[in-house]
Amino acid sequence: MIESVWLFINHHSLLPLIVLAGLLVITPLLNRLIRKKFPGSPFGYWLSIYSYIIFILTYYQGKRFLTYPFISFGTFDVNLNLLIVSFFVLTLAYHASKALTKHFLPTLYNRYHLDIGIQYTFNRLFHYTVMITAVLVTTSMVGLDLSALTVFAGVLGVGIGFGLQNITSNFISGIILLFERPIKVGDRVIVEEIIGDVKKINMRATIIRSINNEHIIVPNSYFLEEHVVNRSYAAPEMRLVVPVGVSYDSDVDKVAALLMSVAEEESNKHDTILTTPEPFVNFVGFGDSSLDFELFVWIQDPKQFIRIKSSVNFNIFRTFSQHGIEIPFPQRDLHVRSIDETLRNDFKKH
Repeated sequence: MIESVWLFINHHSLLPLIVLAGLLVITPLLNRLIRKKFPGSPFGYWLSIYSYIIFILTYYQGKRFLTYPFISFGTFDVNLNLLIVSFFVLTLAYHASKALTKHFLPTLYNRYHLDIGIQYTFNRLFHYTVMITAVLVTTSMVGLDLSALTVFAGVLGVGIGFGLQNITSNFISGIILLFERPIKVGDRVIVEEIIGDVKKINMRATIIRSINNEHIIVPNSYFLEEHVVNRSYAAPEMRLVVPVGVSYDSDVDKVAALLMSVAEEESNKHDTILTTPEPFVNFVGFGDSSLDFELFVWIQDPKQFIRIKSSVNFNIFRTFSQHGIEIPFPQRDLHVRSIDETLRNDFKKH
């Protein structure tokens, strides 16, 4: 009975119609489940597209319009079937990689307590591996003879040697950054006096978000060729230097004691300020208008640098005002050696 029904379906070409009907019923259900499980995920939308691509490739397999070549490279023909298969495999690999790195791999990372920089490195390497594998699979499925692309590869090589040299350099630099990790996602860095956090390390460039919430795109090669300050590299502790000047008639011992008391108060207010190493007052020297001091305070979170420094400055100003310590403004003494007697008398009157 079952065999006769199957023969009837094949004889009347009803199998593709049954497959299409099944897709029309099953795909919306799966789409709804995916949206419920992963809100905001586009995979349900792409699942619908992939379902219809499978139907087209199955139902119209061997049809002339799919296999008709509209461009050729030597003995290799490009047709609609090739483009559809390539699109299917590459986009499926891309979205599968993104889904795994977003929903599956974080579970493993949390289990082994990996920091965010290592997680990002694994995610990028996993994505590159999946995409390279997808390209190789696509090449095998469409029967592409790589020898047919020898001329194209030669032209591409010349292009890389000239016009694409910069892009190639940045891509290789990005790979080095992922493996060597002089910077990693989440690090607080200073690039050309701009302070920001590393948000992404892409194939060509690194995205840095400044403390003003501006996104800066920096070529990957810059981090290997130029001077970059990484405040999060190795030990995150950072010494905060707060300069302050006082008038020449101030008691320097009293100034030092007041600065140490400010450091102690700030340490009690902010957990990020460390007590070891201890705060230190440095008498820098004798400035043009002031006695110059520096208060050294160690903090454990470089991202709190601006907030802590501002708080310390406020406290110093209040403390000095309460104890009569003057913070002078720049001033100059004018010595007149030769001047008309009449003008000198006028100056004395005023």
